[in-house]
Amino acid sequence: MCNIEKENVFEATSTVIDPEVGFNLFEMGLIYDAIIDDECNVKVIMTLSTRACPLHQMITQWVKEAVEKIRGVGEVEVEVVWEPEWNISMAHDSVKQALSGVLPS
Repeated sequence: MCNIEKENVFEATSTVIDPEVGFNLFEMGLIYDAIIDDECNVKVIMTLSTRACPLHQMITQWVKEAVEKIRGVGEVEVEVVWEPEWNISMAHDSVKQALSGVLPS
């Protein structure tokens, strides 16, 4: 039985900062889901703010490394999906407010 919960994964991903905007991936709304099996293997489902993100590989590696730090975690996989497509409305209110006028709506 695994005692890791989605909240643990979301907390770990919140330590990863998008260097282009300075907010963490979780508050940006880029982390869609976390699937945890009985052996504590974790699959993170996420997206990026744009398909052309030059830091795609680095960001996914940072997410993997952050989740691997959770005590008792098994294998970690990060899957980047493009549906639903990310938009600013998916971000937490504090991010929306800070970025209003900076990002296209």
